[in-house]
Amino acid sequence: MSLPHALITALLEQPSSGSDLASRFDRSIGYFWHATHQQIYRELGRLEAAGWVESLPPESGRGRKKVYRVLPAGHAELQRWVAEGQDPQPHRNEFMVRLRAEAVVGPTALASDIQRRLQLHHQKLAEYRAIEARDFTREAPSRKAQLQHLVLEAGIMQETLWIEFSTKALAILVAPYEMPPKTRQA
Repeated sequence: MSLPHALITALLEQPSSGSDLASRFDRSIGYFWHATHQQIYRELGRLEAAGWVESLPPESGRGRKKVYRVLPAGHAELQRWVAEGQDPQPHRNEFMVRLRAEAVVGPTALASDIQRRLQLHHQKLAEYRAIEARDFTREAPSRKAQLQHLVLEAGIMQETLWIEFSTKALAILVAPYEMPPKTRQA
């Protein structure tokens, strides 16, 4: 995924100042695409230089912020990018390697880390469910709302999967450990 395209998407949803955009990003797209506020500000400068967004002069008065909005070229770029074909990306997950390593090195403290992660997944799932209850309760929602809900549902499914997976891994890790038989050396 591309941070510029994520920012253009957020700005099309609502033109914003850099700080407002960073805050909104954390509460929406940031759930599945992390970016620091510094990265967001840096990318806004690049998008403006490319002619994809423009910053409007701040309204008069102290502490006013300039607001960014998407230009037609930015809208066209986002349409091009969305329509572009993309193969699934290889899954890289350090946690899976740690489980494989646990299998060959024997018991470690991995179970306590999984308990901690399990609690985090439960918290994230509760957060997603609260967002769903707050934002997606209308009957006959718009196409836009249906797609936004679909993204949220993917997060709910992912957290549910991680809870199930972590629970299963924890059950294996806390079971009594049997030492493998020693192999004879000739």
